[in-house]
Amino acid sequence: MKTNLCPCGSGNDFKDCCGPIIEGSAKSKTAEQLMRSRYSAHFMGNFDHVAATHAPEIKETYNVSSAKAQAQNTEWVGLEITEVIAGGPNDETGTVTFTARFKENGDLHAHRERAMFRREKGEWVYVDGKINPQIEPRKVEKIGRNDPCPCGSGKKYKKCCG
Repeated sequence: MKTNLCPCGSGNDFKDCCGPIIEGSAKSKTAEQLMRSRYSAHFMGNFDHVAATHAPEIKETYNVSSAKAQAQNTEWVGLEITEVIAGGPNDETGTVTFTARFKENGDLHAHRERAMFRREKGEWVYVDGKINPQIEPRKVEKIGRNDPCPCGSGKKYKKCCG
């Protein structure tokens, strides 16, 4: 039996994954499902699905013919979801951070985005995204020589780990 794996990288068959969402016979249950279907739509050149899943206030900013023209030199090669915050079946908003890899004119590139979604009349829509989001910087607290050692020994830092 031949399977056609979904381009979104879920490991599921396209007809059981993004296919019904893209063709309109099913709705996304989560923000991540919508994100995956939008990636698969890019992969397949179905820019009408991408346009249809924009929030009303940004629909006018998406140009389908421009997206089609850009896609002529683009080959999508993989999607990696790195973080999902909320966006579940009972949520009203959600954020999906992802990396979409693609080749353009033979060169490999990565599109990193933190995408924001919300429910609009019961359906998930793409609201906005931050390209190349920065990771929260690690906070380092300076320890004084005479402060207690953070290892928990009870000694002064200078006499222990310092």
